[in-house]
Amino acid sequence: MQYSYLIIDDNDNNVKEILSSFEGFPEYYCAGIATNKDEAINKILELEPQIVFIEVASKKRGSKLSLSIISDLYQFLDILPYFVVLTSTPKYAFDAIKAGVSDYLLKPLSTMELRKTLLKFQKTNPVIANNTICIRSYGDYQFISLHDIVYLKADNNTTDFYLQNGRKLTAYKTLKHYEANLPLFFFRIHNSYIVNSNYISRINTGKSLCYLNHSDVSISFSKTFKENVDAIIKKIAPEYL
Repeated sequence: MQYSYLIIDDNDNNVKEILSSFEGFPEYYCAGIATNKDEAINKILELEPQIVFIEVASKKRGSKLSLSIISDLYQFLDILPYFVVLTSTPKYAFDAIKAGVSDYLLKPLSTMELRKTLLKFQKTNPVIANNTICIRSYGDYQFISLHDIVYLKADNNTTDFYLQNGRKLTAYKTLKHYEANLPLFFFRIHNSYIVNSNYISRINTGKSLCYLNHSDVSISFSKTFKENVDAIIKKIAPEYL
């Protein structure tokens, strides 16, 4: 299981420090970075990260990168991500607790303290160990390992599953249904396609093509889902951020 996180910070050095701290935690990947309140709210709603790291004391302007982001999100979400404050001072701790943050970390960021925070997050968000999916076609129930699925393709109100062994299975549910229920290593990159990021071997942003299964298959991605493609690149090769 992989977990996604979002960074809200307007300081490039801070962002690099957080990304560097996560190098020892491969089960986590950065879904995005926001530098202001509006961008943060938009990315949280669009990317649905599980953890959000927010810098509340911007040294640039001498003011807080607003904790009101959290209260504003309640207009749109019933369940918020796991918010973690990152700051160089404990002075905002009381405000952070009132705002509903889940943890508060002081900088410079300690790997041990980050580990404790991630373990607390995982304890409150237990993973259900289920590596299979049931594909039903009338009275036929087929149980497929999630790791055998290379990509999914929409076909009107049905969805075709393309497997690593070359088989194709059709399920009588929409692609949107599977987008909401598949684990986080699956990404929607087009109105018609969801891909298993573990099978991606190449991404050509110039041609808007994603290559799968050792480049045997190429699939177009659209501008609508460009941020998902960026998230895949960040997940596989964070050094190219």
